[in-house]
Amino acid sequence: MQIKKVLYWVTIGFLIFIMVACVGLLCFKWINDAMNEKMTQEQSSLKESYLAMKETMDSQITRPSIPEEPTVPTDPDPTQPTTEAPELNDTMIFEYQALYELNNDMVGWLQIPGTIIDYPVVQSPYQANFYLRRNFYKEYATCGTIYAREKCDINKPSDNITLYGHNMGNGTMFADLHKYKDKTFWENNKYVHFDTLTEYHTYEIFAVFNTTADLTKGFSYHVFDDAADAAEYNKFVSTCKIISFYDTGITPQFGEKLITLSTCDKSIEEGRLVVVARRVV
Repeated sequence: MQIKKVLYWVTIGFLIFIMVACVGLLCFKWINDAMNEKMTQEQSSLKESYLAMKETMDSQITRPSIPEEPTVPTDPDPTQPTTEAPELNDTMIFEYQALYELNNDMVGWLQIPGTIIDYPVVQSPYQANFYLRRNFYKEYATCGTIYAREKCDINKPSDNITLYGHNMGNGTMFADLHKYKDKTFWENNKYVHFDTLTEYHTYEIFAVFNTTADLTKGFSYHVFDDAADAAEYNKFVSTCKIISFYDTGITPQFGEKLITLSTCDKSIEEGRLVVVARRVV
């Protein structure tokens, strides 16, 4: 009799556990679906806003053609006097002036043919990762904004400019960078357009790799801004090529400016997917 009673209550307890678990899963699914819907609406609204910004721009932008054999820029002669750079507004590209007035943290525009990446780029001079969860208008947004590492000099420019963007589950922001794990995709989409506020520039991708954000284990690609000398520059380039998913046959030379695009990679612990390109125009 006692055994039957115990079995009865064990069965009741098990059924209650199952019911609670089912309710919990349903609640989790509802919350997750609601968050995904909100994120999708947020991204859709933001994308429409960005596209509206550029609606009148693209027809006016004439990019320089990509040279067959890009020339390597020479270092300035230290014996010659240098002139100060003009005020930004004196030379700013007309198409970007209105956007800069909306947010003077804007430092350029990034567009990659063959992907949906087509966004303004910002840089916070006052707080690292400020735009990690803020949109172009500095409002809270889970998708954040594409932003430059705070120590990079966009206008000088630094030897390497690092840009960060989220790997959004709905395919926006930097999610499309993962397509570059496939060499065939790279072969058909090698170029990246990154305009500053004063100049149009095109870069050619030469390495695609993943690493961990754990500084004790991974490659600290993100801390390379300006090379002390050719050896430091070549070491960075060599490391990128060695750990790249495939060989592109392209090796940047000291003096060529680089751009590094970084996003999350869930295939490894604390993973980062990195796409590195050299300036050709």
